[in-house]
Order: sequence, then C-alpha cells, then structure tokens
Amino acid sequence: MRANVGDRLVVEGRTDTMHRREAEVLEVRGQDGGPPYLVRWEDGHEALTFPGADAHVVPAS
Repeated sequence: MRANVGDRLVVEGRTDTMHRREAEVLEVRGQDGGPPYLVRWEDGHEALTFPGADAHVVPAS
C-alpha cells in the first residue's frame, strides 16, 4: 500500500455491524509512501495508522 498526503484512506467494514470509515492522510511516515500514516478520521480524531488488509487508498484528485 502506498499513499501521499491528501489521499483518502478507506477502511471497509469487516462485518454487517462494522461501518466503512474514511480518513485524510496528513503525513506519510513510511518509506516510499508506505505506512504508517498519520490520518484524520471523519470525526476529527487524528491517529497514527498501520492499515490492514481491509483498507485501500483513494488518490486525491
């Protein structure tokens, strides 16, 4: 997985009760665009994130 600042990180819900979550990539701390990413979730919470297999990056337009 590779991301750039401004991209969207999308985490799909793994079960019927888990909802899809989206975040804006604020910083890329790994090499060559890899994780970890500092992101801001939709609720305004910022966190350092190591995305799992249920996540993908949507490039900024």
